[in-house]
Amino acid sequence: MKILLIGSSGLLGNAYAEAAVRRRHKVIALYNQHSPSVDGVHQSIQFDATQPESLTATCLELWPDAIINCAAISSPAEVDANPQLAEKVNVALPRFLAQISTHIGARLIHISTDMVFDGHSAESYRSTDMPAPNNLYGQTKLMAEREVLEHNPEDPVVLRIPILMGNSPRGERSVHEKLLAAIQSGEKPKLFCDEIRQPCSASNVAEVMLELTERRDLHGIFHWAGSDALSRFVMGQRILQHFGLPLDSIESVCKNDDPDFANRPTNLTFNLHPIVSKLKTKPASFEEQLKELTQIRPLNA
Repeated sequence: MKILLIGSSGLLGNAYAEAAVRRRHKVIALYNQHSPSVDGVHQSIQFDATQPESLTATCLELWPDAIINCAAISSPAEVDANPQLAEKVNVALPRFLAQISTHIGARLIHISTDMVFDGHSAESYRSTDMPAPNNLYGQTKLMAEREVLEHNPEDPVVLRIPILMGNSPRGERSVHEKLLAAIQSGEKPKLFCDEIRQPCSASNVAEVMLELTERRDLHGIFHWAGSDALSRFVMGQRILQHFGLPLDSIESVCKNDDPDFANRPTNLTFNLHPIVSKLKTKPASFEEQLKELTQIRPLNA
């Protein structure tokens, strides 16, 4: 299968490229600044995500069987700082990919986020629940979902995912890498004890994405996450234990400790049905995710 992968140098894009190459697919990897480091990629192409129409000639020349969109401005702070850029990358790009995939008959896999919900529900979110983002990042991702489903009504997949674990190509993008970097710089990170998330490894999500790439009988909006729901603070403790670091390197805080945090999500967990019963890949436990982690940068304990 010929796969056009947008956002190939990020944590998830890199994991997907590795999985697809192992499965002997022909991967054409599009990147912004850093060329992907995955051996076996068929072709790498630099691409400005703010100008999606520039992909038209590439798509018509290559005529891929599937288009995978992992590109996004994924930091809420970065979205707030530059909403115009976020609109181009998070909304206009998915719209174009939906249009061009419909034109060439390609399978479209678009990555979304748990942050299309506000996190104030006591129950895990189903894919059919009404989204209600409480920040601009979540709003742009919800807009992208609607654009994808409108412009590719026949064969799209919108896959909502949680916080990702794993080893990013440059050692600076994932949860444990950011946490260890903060500690190394002399900080004592404050992590919420009452914000529940359902982290998943990028490699596990990539396997799901690859199954969905190959399974054209599944389409629509799906949720995927790890099997364990944990507070931010417990996640931090487990990461420190994994690397043999002192548990007092982080501090537990509650949302009610500061009025500025009152609107943070309480529960951003997912109900994985019906997709979990339709795929060979199973959700990864947090312990399984920890076993994948390596210490990219040196850290003085």
